Amino acid sequence: MSESQAQTDPTAEKDPSDWVTGDEPATGPQKSYLQTLAREAGTEVPDDLTKADASRKIDELQEETGRGS
Repeated sequence: MSESQAQTDPTAEKDPSDWVTGDEPATGPQKSYLQTLAREAGTEVPDDLTKADASRKIDELQEETGRGS
């Protein structure tokens, strides 16, 4: 998908760095899922991640653990 298609496609995911609330603290569900993924990956994640950082870390750990789509 080209960048112009992504901008007009309402189903396209927005880059976490473009989120209006991306600099807010990670949500409870994000933290919980990150802990699950980190345990499976044998790694640790910081508790003070922002929503955007947590989203990127979730994507990274999903790929690492095979949980990604």
